[in-house]
Amino acid sequence: MHERQQRRQQGNGSERGTGEGEGLRAGRPTGWEPGREPGHLARRGRGATGAPAGRLPGPDQGAAGAGARPAEDLRVEDVDPAVMRRQYRSAGLEENELASDPYEQFARWFADAVRATGAGLLAEPNAMVVSTADAEGVPSSRTVLLKGYDPRGFVFFTNYRSRKGRELAANPHVALLFPWHPIARQVIVCGDAVRIAEGETADYFHSRPHGSQLGAHASPQSTVVAAREELEQRYEEVAARWPEGTPVPVPQEWGGFRVRPRTVEFWQGRENRLHDRLRFAADGDGWRVERLAP
Repeated sequence: MHERQQRRQQGNGSERGTGEGEGLRAGRPTGWEPGREPGHLARRGRGATGAPAGRLPGPDQGAAGAGARPAEDLRVEDVDPAVMRRQYRSAGLEENELASDPYEQFARWFADAVRATGAGLLAEPNAMVVSTADAEGVPSSRTVLLKGYDPRGFVFFTNYRSRKGRELAANPHVALLFPWHPIARQVIVCGDAVRIAEGETADYFHSRPHGSQLGAHASPQSTVVAAREELEQRYEEVAARWPEGTPVPVPQEWGGFRVRPRTVEFWQGRENRLHDRLRFAADGDGWRVERLAP
């Protein structure tokens, strides 16, 4: 397949909290009308997915296939992963529709994911799979919530003594995956993780609910505990130390990571497995765009 490359200079990126209509310009789900709030959808006939226009394609439209069956009615072949497949019929993603940098493009798609949440198609649009590896290259993955993004990178928070925290200390290479399957999209970020400033960590920590602040103190993340009762006992102890309304200090071992991307891939499901995969790759002070074969 002929590879098309396009050089783009890095812009100022996108601020957090993209406004109305910003997520709908490139690779937009069929039927969406720009500028509408989540859940307030226009009806304008039917889109290419067969879904009513003004609605994101659902699991059996954007990724066409048989509907769910009751568990008691499942046959052996129903749970065989080798025969499971869906036909994606979403709108495509072309190079000339992309934003000038991956942060603005992510802002557009993230806004679409938020709208899909309002339509009941996604649960947590900021949920991402974070994959790390230790010094010997042994990988591990887990789901974490994105808590910020801008031209400096993508931010999440954790216990620095957790498995991912220890692995990132030994090997900063990391991958993030946003699995927005109900709208036939994925975003894959590959780069290096660095700790954020203590002040930035403190600002976010104190914005969390009181119970979540206590939980960060109570849980020795990724260590073996004898039983859940042990965690609950630890929580009761810190709750007594810092009751509701009392400022909770940031745990010494808790903080944020910022992932500075080297590549950001935008994956759009297409029919017959001929998916669109457009990847921004760092190139000096800017970015080049590459199309990958599906």
